[in-house]
Amino acid sequence: MHSEPVFPANLSRREFVAAGALAVASLGLPSLAWAQGASHWPGVTRLVEDYVGSGKVANMAVALGRGEAAPEVIARGNTSFTSATPVDADTLYRIYSMTKPITGMAVMLCIEEGWLELDQPIADVIPGFAQMQVQKAYDGPITADNLEPAVRPITVRHCLTHTAGLGYGIVQQGPLSQAYTERGLVPGAVTRLQNVPAFRGTPVGSLRAFAEGLAEMPLVYQPGTRWSYSTGLDLLGRVIEVVSGQPFDRFLQERFFSPLAMSSTMFQVPQSQVGRLTTNYYLLNGMLLPIDLPESSVYLDQPPFPFGGAGLVSSAGDYDRFLHMLAGRGMLNGVRVLDRESVDLGTSDLLPDTLEADGGFSSGGREFGFGAGGLVGRGDAAGLFGWFGAAGTCGLVNMTTGLRHTLMTQYMPSQEYPLQNDFPVVVAADAARA
Repeated sequence: MHSEPVFPANLSRREFVAAGALAVASLGLPSLAWAQGASHWPGVTRLVEDYVGSGKVANMAVALGRGEAAPEVIARGNTSFTSATPVDADTLYRIYSMTKPITGMAVMLCIEEGWLELDQPIADVIPGFAQMQVQKAYDGPITADNLEPAVRPITVRHCLTHTAGLGYGIVQQGPLSQAYTERGLVPGAVTRLQNVPAFRGTPVGSLRAFAEGLAEMPLVYQPGTRWSYSTGLDLLGRVIEVVSGQPFDRFLQERFFSPLAMSSTMFQVPQSQVGRLTTNYYLLNGMLLPIDLPESSVYLDQPPFPFGGAGLVSSAGDYDRFLHMLAGRGMLNGVRVLDRESVDLGTSDLLPDTLEADGGFSSGGREFGFGAGGLVGRGDAAGLFGWFGAAGTCGLVNMTTGLRHTLMTQYMPSQEYPLQNDFPVVVAADAARA
């Protein structure tokens, strides 16, 4: 959910990023001297204080880092408009699609372990995907006269880069979206307010059921031909379960969160941590309406299954640790969780060579690559990797300069403000002056 992006034809605005503005964030930057406080980031500080001070958001927490130094944190506001608890680097936020790069790197670990190959058909792991059907008319009727066989199998690469042709309930507008909802192919939970149409649907009870149900649905594009935001990373959560022999959430905990000391990153918030959780708001006609309160949050419940595309809660400090690991080519504070080659591959452009001429990921008049669950910069944006969340969050790292920047706040739809476009540009401007 982002403001005025330019997408391939027929794609919804939901959950996308106007990435053209991000090129500035990847320009060559001078060496930075780090210290506590906001002295090195006057533009970022003004941006944060403007949003919080004017009541556009209840709070904002930003983590900015480079090299081996701990990040600087700029935090303003309280966990809600009615709370007296100030936010900080450890405050919990719903990061939604910023979950995707984490799942993507988990897939790279499975490839590193020899359990998967990048161009391996998904049907090798989940046989139901062996004979997929594709809609002839994009997002049209789910009827025999609008279906044709897939010309190639869906692969791991396709799922990582949103080129599998899989649909997404937040993107599709036709019968497929309704079918997803009716069959519980809902890869996330936002609120208990089922009277809000955008948030309706009860997910099926397991990743296995989700994946097998998804295999029964038609594709919206032929695999490998177009970038189309999808449930590919959620499907890969089930692939990880099968090849690793572990539940997906346990795999993430043991292979990433525990060794990286990401103690604030989780699919379910314990009752003991409710005081750290923010309120999520929905912006309607200029008014911010609470849709998920900490004391009654859907994140207090055990999720029906771990949503690999949009299910995690995290903090500014924790997500910086993930980005710091990527900048360290798989290592953080002497602990290695990925081989350097795996990180380099996952943060590189993995788009397939079967894309149609206009089928790539474009925004703001620019073409971007796509890696393991996140965008990849090209040209003067080379080195940039990361993604965004539906409630205004942002997590980016420049693999060339090491500059990493995380933004946490909570409002939906995120395109209602230009924040996700403006934040990386302001970070880059501050860094260039340092």
